[in-house]
Amino acid sequence: MSAPRLHTSAEPITLRGMTWSDPRGYDPVVAAAEAFMRANPGVTITWDKRSLQGFESTPVDELAAAYDLMVIDHPHTGICVAEGCLLPLDAWLPPEVLQALANETVGKSYVSYTLQGHQWALPIDAATQVQAHRPDKGARAATWAEVIAAAQAGEVILPLRPPHGLMCLYTLAANIGQPCGSARDELLPRATGLAVFEALLAVSRHLDPACFGMDPIAALDALCEETGRLRLAPLTYLYKGYANAGYRAKPVAFTDIPTLGQSGPIGSALGGTGIAVSHRCTHPALAAGFAGWLAGAECQRGLYAQANGQPGNAVAWADAEVNAPVKGAYFDTRATHESAWLRPRHAGYMGFQEDGGTIVTEALQGKIAPEAALDALNARFAASFPID
Repeated sequence: MSAPRLHTSAEPITLRGMTWSDPRGYDPVVAAAEAFMRANPGVTITWDKRSLQGFESTPVDELAAAYDLMVIDHPHTGICVAEGCLLPLDAWLPPEVLQALANETVGKSYVSYTLQGHQWALPIDAATQVQAHRPDKGARAATWAEVIAAAQAGEVILPLRPPHGLMCLYTLAANIGQPCGSARDELLPRATGLAVFEALLAVSRHLDPACFGMDPIAALDALCEETGRLRLAPLTYLYKGYANAGYRAKPVAFTDIPTLGQSGPIGSALGGTGIAVSHRCTHPALAAGFAGWLAGAECQRGLYAQANGQPGNAVAWADAEVNAPVKGAYFDTRATHESAWLRPRHAGYMGFQEDGGTIVTEALQGKIAPEAALDALNARFAASFPID
């Protein structure tokens, strides 16, 4: 599979990119850059990387000052638009390219980067909270009641390092039909919030305290260990590599989330990544062209997936050859991804997520009561919006 020829002049061009350090985030963009450079003599694309924690928290405007291409998380979109640090890709890509990408998205991945009538990034990696379990140790959990029973037996691990406890709260609230963030003055209604805290506490009180310092990577590493009783991680972001044979001591299987509500695996808190172009980029047409090709079906189902990537394109997700190395992880989590819940993206949201993640984790540690945690979450969420 060849990359498009977009650079025909003799002028040498260098584009700098920033992504995140997991092999799933770094390897495929480097491979794509190499293919693009072969097709476009004179173009150089280099990639730097940052940690998962840095990816979740580093302000994008800081990156945009130093990089042309950035792999970003969609909740940053609002502050990016407010600060004008990204280029609207609809100004640089043909409408038919954007229409194809919108049609081929997994769930809300494409619209997660749409704001104020413009497209600020293109989805290249789809992820949401799903379930991981060890098939050699037993079956997946179908319901949250089964998760509680497994936790009581010492078989559950759950990543609760901020902001992941907050993501669990989001997922369960939406799963019972009361998604968070529907009103500016509260994150979620009191009765819903208390019910979700009760469900989470019924699990967290039986967990190893180390879970409160774990992100999904750490939790999946522990789940894959050769020995121990751990059988499942009921809510963790999809990391397809852990289903690959040989990636860790024991592989996991990824499936749809266990349900607390009655409507199936709906409401999981959407994650994933998109590729954006800095407003400071001096070669926006070339950078946007690379981004459009990277997100497209041909690259995603071929080079991107083959280079350790976790695609964001539905054509790749439906491909049997893409699913084979990961034991059908895309097939088996598709329903959860298609019905995932989209986090708020207003300019003040990231500050709320940082504080809200700490509030939820402290409540699950028993440091503050659920009622006080809910009051704090609602007040902090309301304060994250500008005063009209």
